[in-house]
Amino acid sequence: MNWKTLVLGLVLADFAVLTGYAVMDAGYVGIFEHLLISSAGWQVGADLVIVCSLAMIWMFNDARRTGRNVWPYLLLTLTLGSFGPLLYLFVGSLGLMPRRAALA
Repeated sequence: MNWKTLVLGLVLADFAVLTGYAVMDAGYVGIFEHLLISSAGWQVGADLVIVCSLAMIWMFNDARRTGRNVWPYLLLTLTLGSFGPLLYLFVGSLGLMPRRAALA
């Protein structure tokens, strides 16, 4: 296991624990309620949408180049935010996924 895989695994595990704690504390809807009560919350929500959109565009282009199946990661990004790109990077660092012919 190389350092990239180790760091990605630690970030993914820590983020999963933090997310689990937040969902247990506030509930899935409760996480987003805090974003709707102030303009600062709206800014954070807009920032999350922008960053996740850019990550999905990058994943789509990278998957076309490398021949990976990107659709599960795009769906994860749409439903769970940063988990999609984190898993895409983590699985890619493992080098275990089957590859299709890359598209030019």
